[in-house]
Amino acid sequence: MDKQEKIQYWLDISDYDLETARAMLFSERYLYVVFMCQQAMEKIIKALYVDRYDKEPPRSHNLAFIFKKIKISMTDDTFKFFNILSAHYIENRYPEYKKKLSSTLNKHKAEEYLGKTEESYKWIKSLLK
Repeated sequence: MDKQEKIQYWLDISDYDLETARAMLFSERYLYVVFMCQQAMEKIIKALYVDRYDKEPPRSHNLAFIFKKIKISMTDDTFKFFNILSAHYIENRYPEYKKKLSSTLNKHKAEEYLGKTEESYKWIKSLLK
């Protein structure tokens, strides 16, 4: 795959994940709303990484870590939000955390995370060359 094909690959699956997050909100599966938000953000950040460096992105799920490698400044709020999503990814992967996480997420919180994800997603997409 050439550079543009790699970028398009990451964009296609990130778009799919963001749409899945919306579907999970509609079906009231709030834990998976946040999980899919993290997945969408991870993949669009990786698209930006490929766009900037024309090489494979870091094999990490930590959004702030990957984004910092691109050397674009972000606000403290964005940094904190990326860390929140990353924590949900890690904790969602382990069954003992799912029950605890599920109890902290409700419709309002899921809508908030989805809204912030959509804003961050648009911003990162605008940074693509």
